[in-house]
Amino acid sequence: QGQLVESGGGFVQPGGSLRLSCAASGSIFSIYTMGWYRQAPGKQRELVATITNDDNTNYADSVKGRFTISRDNAKNTVYLQMNSLKPEDTAVYYCNARFNLVTTPIEDYWGQGTQVTVSS
Repeated sequence: QGQLVESGGGFVQPGGSLRLSCAASGSIFSIYTMGWYRQAPGKQRELVATITNDDNTNYADSVKGRFTISRDNAKNTVYLQMNSLKPEDTAVYYCNARFNLVTTPIEDYWGQGTQVTVSS
């Protein structure tokens, strides 16, 4: 079974930084696009950033210039470096990856979510 495991959330003051990590596991054949989404209380889940397997990136306008997505293909891991955090960045952050295992077709996988709270 494929799985995504996230780490790195927490509490930070406005202007601070956090780094999220998400590792894919299983008998992985190939990983395609990886990304981060977030969901604040009472709001729909929204895209934060994505990165393709040839390192093309895409960001939500609200995080451009503050967040950086990257990936380490050798470790099957995607990262989200979040700088200059604002209270409106408070949300549960979810990792997403599209990949296939040796014996399965390409599927979308989701992590369990990690809470990021920005407050003074």
